[in-house]
Amino acid sequence: MNTADFHGDDRIGHEAEDAFREGSPDRGEMELAERHALRRVQGLSTELTDVTEVENRALRLERVVLIGVWTRGTQVDADNSLAELAALSETAGALVLEGITQRRSKPDPATYIGKGKAAELRDIVEATGADTVITDGELTPGQLIQLEDVVKVKVIDRTALILDIFAQHASSSEGKAQVELAQLNYLLPRLRGWGHSLSRQAGSGGNGGVGLRGPGETKIETDRRRIHDRVAKLRRQLVHMRTARDVKRDVRRTRQVPSVALAGYTNAGKSSLLNRLTGAGVLVENALFATLDPTVRQARTPDGRGFTLSDTVGFVRHLPHQLVEAFRSTLEEVSDSDLILHVVDGSHPDPEAQISAVHEVLADIEAGDVRELIVLNKVDAADPDTVKTLRTRYPGLVEVSARTGEGIPGLVTALADALPEIAEEVRALVPYSRGDLIARAHDEGRVVTEEHTGDGTELHAFVPASLAAKFEGYALSTV
Repeated sequence: MNTADFHGDDRIGHEAEDAFREGSPDRGEMELAERHALRRVQGLSTELTDVTEVENRALRLERVVLIGVWTRGTQVDADNSLAELAALSETAGALVLEGITQRRSKPDPATYIGKGKAAELRDIVEATGADTVITDGELTPGQLIQLEDVVKVKVIDRTALILDIFAQHASSSEGKAQVELAQLNYLLPRLRGWGHSLSRQAGSGGNGGVGLRGPGETKIETDRRRIHDRVAKLRRQLVHMRTARDVKRDVRRTRQVPSVALAGYTNAGKSSLLNRLTGAGVLVENALFATLDPTVRQARTPDGRGFTLSDTVGFVRHLPHQLVEAFRSTLEEVSDSDLILHVVDGSHPDPEAQISAVHEVLADIEAGDVRELIVLNKVDAADPDTVKTLRTRYPGLVEVSARTGEGIPGLVTALADALPEIAEEVRALVPYSRGDLIARAHDEGRVVTEEHTGDGTELHAFVPASLAAKFEGYALSTV
């Protein structure tokens, strides 16, 4: 995965490509100076200036320089992408000193930004005192090694950064196992080879003297074997954890309770919205990937219909493939739902790009056909022109602010209208000895009227088909 995969707004991208073609002697080739220029992105530095802030930090934060290669779209797209990388870096606990972008037709296969530009990057690293370089795109093992050799400090890519954030935020056993599995799958092809702390041991059973004995297991082979063993163990653990999750999901299906999943870009406000709708009390933090472990809560529509509302892990542009695979069992909460509340951050500079990125992940997990209700959150901080554009482009859009409560009643109404009606209507006179049926009708269905008479409880309700069958012996005539 790299930044070349990100299309953003196709219309803007095509206009930019046309602009590059005009006035160029070689159609499709960019101006040499523009292609090779490193451009500083202003306003990304998060370096601390107040000594009291330093005293409040328990650990020394890494000092990082960000570098991004953009191959399509506009400079605004590139700056937004690097701003997101800066936010990811801050979430991981780093201090961003510089943000630099470079326009290229494609990333350099050797050093990502080219040998000459890598040397310039090394000068920037030395001048700022940075100890880490983070690239806005996934590096191949070769690119990682060669770029690190030039800049002389640690180099990590966007994927490794996201994996690090997930590792910090995972709290449940399943979440930790999923993250570790993703990290090991990412690490396996990036184990260093000759010249990078690789040692060989002589074979214990060889013969024939010096130079003729077979080498024993090398350090890199030992590392690979241990990783493969650990991956196998984690997969077995996740299968058992998935079984427990499937049992709970099957119970909800048996009771025919509609399920609603909150999905959307990271930090769009999904957890805040869940708290506003259900009072769930889940973690709300102004940080990326604050929620990794899904939270499922019971809720009811104004007319009494029960449903489940689940908060899921946030998505991000170019979500690492390793994470999609590792979190597949968790993301099934989305693909198995009856309705997706797609929460969008209205205050973001480019919410449409976020919507596109979420749709890509939903297609990845085979949830593209699930009914979707787009919820524009943070409208209290959104640009009115952006809201107007989104309102036109996405009919049925619901505008809310989870922080202030604005628009929540309208969202509740829209959610109730979008939920499938999976219950059967029953009219029954239930004897008082079967109060358990009345209780289940309240728990699992929607009670329209309930009247206590001398012969029992006269009930009019909508309940799941399995429960409706139990009322057949007490059914009232509809004539």
